Amino acid sequence: MPSLDFDREESLFRAFYAQQCSALAVACDALTSMVSAVVAQAGGVDIAKVEGRVKDADECIRKFVRKYRPGLEESNTPYDIQSYITDLVGVRVVCLYEDELEKIAQIVRARFAVIDVTDKVTAVESTEASFGYKGLHLDLKLSAADRDLPEHAAYAQLPFELQVRTIIQDSWSVLDHKIKYKKSIPGQLKRRINVLSALFELADREFRQIRDATAAELLEAPDETAEPAPDATQDPLASHNKTASTGSELNAFTFLKIATHFFKDFEFEPSKVDGFVDDIQVWSPGMTRARFNTLMRETVGVVKRYKQHFEEQNPQGTFNPYTVIRHCLYLSNKAAFRPALRNSARESFEAWLIEHAEPKAQ
Repeated sequence: MPSLDFDREESLFRAFYAQQCSALAVACDALTSMVSAVVAQAGGVDIAKVEGRVKDADECIRKFVRKYRPGLEESNTPYDIQSYITDLVGVRVVCLYEDELEKIAQIVRARFAVIDVTDKVTAVESTEASFGYKGLHLDLKLSAADRDLPEHAAYAQLPFELQVRTIIQDSWSVLDHKIKYKKSIPGQLKRRINVLSALFELADREFRQIRDATAAELLEAPDETAEPAPDATQDPLASHNKTASTGSELNAFTFLKIATHFFKDFEFEPSKVDGFVDDIQVWSPGMTRARFNTLMRETVGVVKRYKQHFEEQNPQGTFNPYTVIRHCLYLSNKAAFRPALRNSARESFEAWLIEHAEPKAQ
């Protein structure tokens, strides 16, 4: 029964916590997996990690003392600590960009019952001179439909807290909590912390703007995959020479534009694309987007036939789009692109070319 005896209530809470600790860990794992699956299935956001935790008993007591005890005792309202700790289980979703916070919130709102929302992003941004931790917190519980399922019976009524943060916000939260709230610090150092917080906020904004800029650059990259329209009034040789002289150097953006045309269902990872384009430029310095597109058009048909042969002979082998492109490069210029294939791959390809009497590359 609730009381105003803090020592008694603390003892009761610790006993409750010790008794429920194992069950809370099981619930935490299950809820973390559910949130992760819901966000992944919805798609449309870049998730860095999803993790869960059971709040430490001492931290629960400190939170109650800080947030609730003074007001309750001042108003002479009996309490039991357990009722005020709604985040015994916490799940954290860490995304890449600030504008994905609300997207994730909408995804989980559609699956879970929302008890409360704390929007720390808006709270901080609504002030002109304040910086600090930014993130979105939602107090949730299972939806009515999920609560009725037997597999959720053990934690059907358990509320949990969902924190949605960007990578930058997550990093700042750890540092800010360690530095600012664990001990009293002088005002001058607090100002320096505010400056640092502003830099973290700027980094979040810059990452989002860089993402938007690179996406825009990819969309605006010239479409080299379309066949040029014939022009009866133009000298074909002059047109070819003009294209060769003005073609821009192949880069990650134009590579993706061309590669996704030939391999529409394959997702090229940006980090791998950068390294692969660097390799191409080492093998053939000055490779242009137009030249790369042309050699792909001229060789991809042959290489795809070889790919089919390879996969029939090697059911466990892999021949992904990068491998196709390597073979296309080699077929277009065997001397320049010899390093694109390993010796065994090159020998197998050459043997197949001879067997099928494929014409030699110029």
